Amino acid sequence: MQIVIIGSGNVAYHLAKAFTKKKIPLAQIFGRNEEDLNKIAQELNIPHSTSKLEDADLYIICVSDGSVEDVSQLITKTDCIVAHTSGSLPKEILIGAYRKSSFYPLQTFSKSKELDYSKIPFFIETENPADKNLLIKLASQISENVMESSHEKRKYIHLTAVFACNFVNHLFARAKEISDDQKIPFDYFLPLIDETVKKIHEIEPKSAQTGPAVRNDTRVLELHEQLLKDESLEIYKTMNHSIKNMYEL
Repeated sequence: MQIVIIGSGNVAYHLAKAFTKKKIPLAQIFGRNEEDLNKIAQELNIPHSTSKLEDADLYIICVSDGSVEDVSQLITKTDCIVAHTSGSLPKEILIGAYRKSSFYPLQTFSKSKELDYSKIPFFIETENPADKNLLIKLASQISENVMESSHEKRKYIHLTAVFACNFVNHLFARAKEISDDQKIPFDYFLPLIDETVKKIHEIEPKSAQTGPAVRNDTRVLELHEQLLKDESLEIYKTMNHSIKNMYEL
């Protein structure tokens, strides 16, 4: 099967790397950023282009959600599968006479960070059973955790991921702002962060909650509010209000 990956960002890079590690040949990686494409192509030894899209049986679109529809219209072939990698978009966002699908990897991707691809869940949606079986078989060569998922379910998977990853990382960034401002090395907090994440592998997150809000320690809460200002203060109040509501304090 001839496979083309479209995109040059984090998802495109890691998907191309996952395929090449498993010796799944790629016909091309295609995109508009020549510099990024060159780096990926040289590292992984993949043909690349910014102008001519190769003929393929499967095109995997790895671009931002806002660009998926426009990019999908570059594919004029009809006898092929086109899959996007978005967690939030329906397969119908793809514009063309080809067979539409989604190939969604549930992970946060950065080019500088190595990943164990076998642990990444993949969610597959297609228009017909034959394509579903083909994409599940392909994803199963990369990952041990592959399943079918409707767009309706995938929307909630993506929403959960935003809470569990994007929002949490933003809190890390805010925490680092406070530690940097007070000249406290952020490395001091890494064992705490690591233990927090490890704990929810064994304990339900609700049961693992600690801190002044769940104890309803108003003295500490008021002290912390005096130390904060602007957005960080609003985040602090909002988070504590949510914790209190969850535990009905």
